Amino acid sequence: MAIDFSSFVLAAATADLSDEPAARDHADAVEFRLDLATDPLDALAGYDGESPLIATNRPTCEGGEAADDAARLDALEVAAEHDAVGAIDVELAALERGDAAAVADHARDHGTAVIVSTHDFEGTPHRDAMAETLSEASRLGDVAKLAVTAEGAGDVLDLLGATWTATTAGETVATMAMGEAGRHSRAVAPLYGSKIGYAPVDPADATAPGQYDLATLATLVDRLGGE
Repeated sequence: MAIDFSSFVLAAATADLSDEPAARDHADAVEFRLDLATDPLDALAGYDGESPLIATNRPTCEGGEAADDAARLDALEVAAEHDAVGAIDVELAALERGDAAAVADHARDHGTAVIVSTHDFEGTPHRDAMAETLSEASRLGDVAKLAVTAEGAGDVLDLLGATWTATTAGETVATMAMGEAGRHSRAVAPLYGSKIGYAPVDPADATAPGQYDLATLATLVDRLGGE
């Protein structure tokens, strides 16, 4: 199922595809976390939901639970072939090393979009550095995703500035600031051009610090007019 990233996409993040029916009222897509799931490829093969999927298999070095090895990337290749998978998420670092280039090519061969992601759990880089990261990720994929950790409002402001710079340069980006100080960025970033938001159906199942639950984020984005 194709996903149109030209407008804002709200993705329900889950490791259990049985959550998909509960997400339909608010989500445009479901991010399926292969790294957090039990028998993820079997679950994907049996998926018959209505929502398009974003397949993510996050390594431990970027906050996930998958070993950063060939098997992780092989699973993403298999996921990219599934009709319901509209996009896969591949880390910028893996693409720059060359490890994941074949995965991205394989996804494109199957009409699957490639989200190129970077996660910084230590802080928020300089605005110019973030803009450079987004530009490089945009060059390598269809959507450039950047998640940073905010320690204060200034960090969020820098992230929003980098988001706006990338958007006005014609890049398709998804940005968010993790942590309590950055929580509001998840609702506000769409106003500056961010094209993907992530939220769990159940707040207890958050996959990153500072996430709103799905219904709350959907309401906030709608009220702010960030679509």
